[in-house]
Amino acid sequence: MTPGMFLDPAALAIVFGGTALAAALRTPARDLGRALLALRVLARRRFRADSRLDQVAALSRIAARHGVHALDRSVIHDGDVAAAVALIVDGAQPQTVIDSLDIARRARIERHRVVGDCWTGVAEAAPALGMVGTLVGLVAMFTRMSDPGAIGAAMAVALLATLYGALLANLVAMPVATRLRAAARAEALERARLVAPLAELAAREAPRVRAGTRPPAPVADPQEQEEPEREEAA
Repeated sequence: MTPGMFLDPAALAIVFGGTALAAALRTPARDLGRALLALRVLARRRFRADSRLDQVAALSRIAARHGVHALDRSVIHDGDVAAAVALIVDGAQPQTVIDSLDIARRARIERHRVVGDCWTGVAEAAPALGMVGTLVGLVAMFTRMSDPGAIGAAMAVALLATLYGALLANLVAMPVATRLRAAARAEALERARLVAPLAELAAREAPRVRAGTRPPAPVADPQEQEEPEREEAA
């Protein structure tokens, strides 16, 4: 028994090609592209909000020391945090910031759901296409009963198509869908930790923004102010 015995181009074309066609027909091209790009997530660590929480704490210290408008010059890579900070700079109420984060969270959950559904659809279609390959192989076998050499090739297509469909569904598509959904749940829980500190920052800074207050300008040392007058007098 050699690995080459389990390779059949016709069965591969029926199962993999048919499954890809089924996925393309049932899923918009944009969502299908996201499903393929989501494979990169499998090689990454689970999402953690610790670094973003540290940045929010640093932004809070900057706002307390230099005023909330100093946050405009901060580099924020996370899109949700950046949008929330922009609202805080504009003087938004805490509930507005919370609603913004909730909308972003719901949109992300929906994108993750679509990606998971795409891979679940692949897992559902693969065994069905394997059965199609089996039927094609059986039809080819029965129509060539007079040719013993053709019977073996047709039977190989019938059996291997079922094998390919089962392997594609249970060893590829379904594990991918399960892991992507687990990663999406973990990210949703971690991002929920960002709501409280950002809302607290908004609650603290909103009254100051409405009042138009600015951090006091630094007061020069009286001795430094007197020295130029002495020089002029001299």
